[in-house]
Amino acid sequence: MKTMFDVQQLLKRFGTIIYTGNRTADLELIQEEVNELYKQKLIDVNDYKMALLIVRATLNKRQ
Repeated sequence: MKTMFDVQQLLKRFGTIIYTGNRTADLELIQEEVNELYKQKLIDVNDYKMALLIVRATLNKRQ
């Protein structure tokens, strides 16, 4: 997993597609979804950490 596209594909595997029209809101929702997937033990710790790192880096670029 290297890009936001990869994170979105991870969510898509679980039937989650996020698009609100507001990129910052999308990124925050994606972060929440990744947290939920990890809490429910649907993704492993490596995918969780990498996904959060990518989302947070993307959020920081936007600010």
